[in-house]
Amino acid sequence: QVQLVESGGGLVQAGGSLRLSCAASGRTFSTYVMGWFRQAPGKEREFVAGIMRSGGSTNYADSVKGRFTISRDNAKKTVYLQMNSLKPEDTAVYYCAADFTRAMISRSPRAYDYWGQGTQVTVSS
Repeated sequence: QVQLVESGGGLVQAGGSLRLSCAASGRTFSTYVMGWFRQAPGKEREFVAGIMRSGGSTNYADSVKGRFTISRDNAKKTVYLQMNSLKPEDTAVYYCAADFTRAMISRSPRAYDYWGQGTQVTVSS
């Protein structure tokens, strides 16, 4: 059993930055592949970034490469998403997710076993 809680969302102007956090409780955090997804109104949930159990390997959607950075601190049982150079197109609810089954980063939301409640990110122009 795992609980995930996101925080750090808010309103920011285009070109600004935010850092999202996802705090985990329950099972050993280091055994999970972690991912960030986002969902805008009227759109399907899409992959943003993922990170391996050790933190040594990451994967990003093309739309955020060079702007976003995913990281994790297993001692603190927390995963982060640093978002720089934000664009209005980044506006969405952002979710963190944990994959306990696979030892790889999946871009499919179906691969993930646990989800947080989401945090709203709004980027104004």
